[in-house]
Amino acid sequence: MSSEPTANPFEQPALPLLTKPTNTETKRIFVAATRMNDGKTTTCLGLYAALQALYPRVGFIKPVGQRFVTIEGTLIDEDSYLLDVIYKVSVPIQSMSPVTIDSTLTRRYIKQPAEMLAALEDKICRAFDRVSWEKDFTLIEGTGHAGVGSVFDLSNARVAQLLNAKVILVSPGGIGRPIDEIALNKALFDKAGVEVIGAILNKVEPDKMDMISEYAGEGLRRLGVPLLGVLPIHRMLSTPSISQIAEEIDGRWLNGHWNAPVHRAERVIVGAMTAKGIVDYLQPGVVIITPGDRDDIILAAISSAQLSGEKTISGLILSNDIMPHPKLMDLLEQTEIPVIAAHRECYDVSSRIHSMTVKTQPQDTDKFPVIKKLIMDHVDMDRLLAAF
Repeated sequence: MSSEPTANPFEQPALPLLTKPTNTETKRIFVAATRMNDGKTTTCLGLYAALQALYPRVGFIKPVGQRFVTIEGTLIDEDSYLLDVIYKVSVPIQSMSPVTIDSTLTRRYIKQPAEMLAALEDKICRAFDRVSWEKDFTLIEGTGHAGVGSVFDLSNARVAQLLNAKVILVSPGGIGRPIDEIALNKALFDKAGVEVIGAILNKVEPDKMDMISEYAGEGLRRLGVPLLGVLPIHRMLSTPSISQIAEEIDGRWLNGHWNAPVHRAERVIVGAMTAKGIVDYLQPGVVIITPGDRDDIILAAISSAQLSGEKTISGLILSNDIMPHPKLMDLLEQTEIPVIAAHRECYDVSSRIHSMTVKTQPQDTDKFPVIKKLIMDHVDMDRLLAAF
């Protein structure tokens, strides 16, 4: 008798690995940045809304992600999750974030590049087909500048080439530096045979917008890159909420955590002065950092909250792990002031807050209308879509 195993008649044959998406009809745009923290995600959030105003069915994908959250046991890029929370994209979240770069991916790839690359490209192509199914337009968000991901042969330029997408580059405002950086990034996309259809300059001082539009626009035209928009700085978008501050300083909530997402730290004050000196700072948008034994400053904050109701300071951070007197805590709990205990000393807390990189998060509902309006008001969508 033969010892050969019997084939399972119900077993499905393995699908061939895709080297390009099967979807060739859906319009698609790939958004890349010239550097980290250039405002790429903010631009994508606004562009998605602008596209939704023009097309009834818009898809989204971030093929390669570096920062992720865990959703139902799966690593999902945080930008894909953010956009899905805001816009309720009607596709599986796993398809919006097919490849996440965990702490072992690079090492594993270097050991077996050919096998892993084919599998990763197949995964990206199938995910793109899924998010683009029955869609009029798909927005693709890149990861960092054009070369990010080269270590595992999935740079932004390569992914845009793989998905046959046209590219928009996002760069910080200015003239010389953005033009230099856009030229450098464009060279990588050019080498991959990918068309760069325009650039958006972000975080520009409002009083310099006309000047930058004129000179940067002319400089970019010489590179063959149309300037599609110049976005003004909006301070609120880079202002952290008290919730984000609590996470940054490893703080412990004592009061008002339910109210924290709507409070932003427009100004941070170290309470090293007398109670009389602090009175002028007791206003909305101010966060006060003070040790928990400064009863005078804490009482001044409580009195201000009781007199002004909701129009009170944005938060109180008690440093050095010094807790207020229990009776003061009872009074604080009768207010809506967000109060955080920190084990760090005042100036360390202040330094950490000022050096924060503020990312838009799902709970930042006050930011979403601002982001949408920025793109609607300052990006030439007609010129962008003329490239298709």
